[in-house]
Amino acid sequence: MKKLITTAVVAAAMTFSATTLAADSAPVSAAQTLDQLLNQIKTDRQSEARLNKKREAEFVSERADKQALLKRAKSSLAAEKQRGKDLQKSFTDNDQSIDRLSRDLATATGDLGEMFGVVRQVSGDMSGQLASSLVSAQYPGRDDVMMKLGMAKELPTIKELEELWYSLQTEMTQSGKVVKFTADVTNSSGSVEAMEVTRVGSFTLMANGEYLNFNPNTGTILQLPKQPEGYKVATVGAFQSAAAGAVTEVFIDPSRGGLLQVYTQKATLQEQFEAGGIVGKIIAGLLAFGLLISLWKIYSLTIESAKIRSQMKNLEDPRNNALGRIIKVYKESGDVDVETLELKLDEAILQETPKIESGVNIIKVLAAIAPMLGLLGTVTGMIATFQDITLFGTGDPKIMAGGISMALVTTVLGLVAALPLLLMHAFVAGRAKAVSDVLDKQSTGIIAAHAEQRGK
Repeated sequence: MKKLITTAVVAAAMTFSATTLAADSAPVSAAQTLDQLLNQIKTDRQSEARLNKKREAEFVSERADKQALLKRAKSSLAAEKQRGKDLQKSFTDNDQSIDRLSRDLATATGDLGEMFGVVRQVSGDMSGQLASSLVSAQYPGRDDVMMKLGMAKELPTIKELEELWYSLQTEMTQSGKVVKFTADVTNSSGSVEAMEVTRVGSFTLMANGEYLNFNPNTGTILQLPKQPEGYKVATVGAFQSAAAGAVTEVFIDPSRGGLLQVYTQKATLQEQFEAGGIVGKIIAGLLAFGLLISLWKIYSLTIESAKIRSQMKNLEDPRNNALGRIIKVYKESGDVDVETLELKLDEAILQETPKIESGVNIIKVLAAIAPMLGLLGTVTGMIATFQDITLFGTGDPKIMAGGISMALVTTVLGLVAALPLLLMHAFVAGRAKAVSDVLDKQSTGIIAAHAEQRGK
């Protein structure tokens, strides 16, 4: 009985599974007996077998379709590969044909085509070089032929080739010569004057002991608005006045005028000093005042030292000098005790000391004030710079140049003023101390001699 129940459960499960798989079949009524259940299971098995067979047929049909698609794809791939090979072969053949045709074209063109390209290139380059060359100041219009030859569309003639060669040779030859020629020179006021111009190769033009500049746009020789440093300009006059064959040094511009233009914009010492403003002028005034005091003290101390040395040779005859006045105090003291004499001589020395040391502390104070004023100018200049930045921004550096120049120049002026003043103070203080030491030594000697006389 238990086995029968188990079989019935399995059959019911199979019936349920078959019913689920055969969803498209007609619904089956529930079995009432075991025979009905067995018949129903058989029927379901037959339905499931038909369904599986149908599915298998559909799968085989789809597999055949996929095989056909794969075959067509492989056929297309092979065709494309063959087409790629054909295109590669066609490209190679065309490339070879282009190379062959290019060689044929080069052979047909020959040396004339190559020469035409070289002539045009060289002529175009030489046109710009000749226009800006200083040799053109002596031989104007040389670049016209080169420009025409560089823009030509036809082959150059023999005469044009000779002109190209002649221009190249002329430039090379003239760049190694120092020659003099007469030319019109435009000065800074705009007037034109004929001058004897000296040309040093293709680098520098000079006249009347000054450097000149050449403007290639107008083809005129111009006088520089501002000459370089004096020691450089001094060589120009010596070079122009030197005899033929003499060896003379002269400064030349290897940039063919570029450096001279830069030097014309360089500020001179006077302009740099003016950039320091009122603070810079005050510092310069302090320096001058301190140097005057120093020179006066050196002179006065030198005279006083000479008088003291002369007095030391004759101590019995007091004269009008520091040591003479101390000796006079000694002689007027008479036969006093040593302590009293010492006090009187000390008092005499104290009266002479302010005269000797007068002005020394002033030099020291000026040496200390000068860099402080320089710092004041620096701060003032930076304040002005920041104000300009606030108003106009940082787009144009020239707007800030005034404040920065004041800041830097005043610092330099302060240091320049302080250094010599410190040196002069040390020198003057040393001379004053030397005079004071002589007075102290002579006073000590007088006291010792007086004590010795009283002891006898």
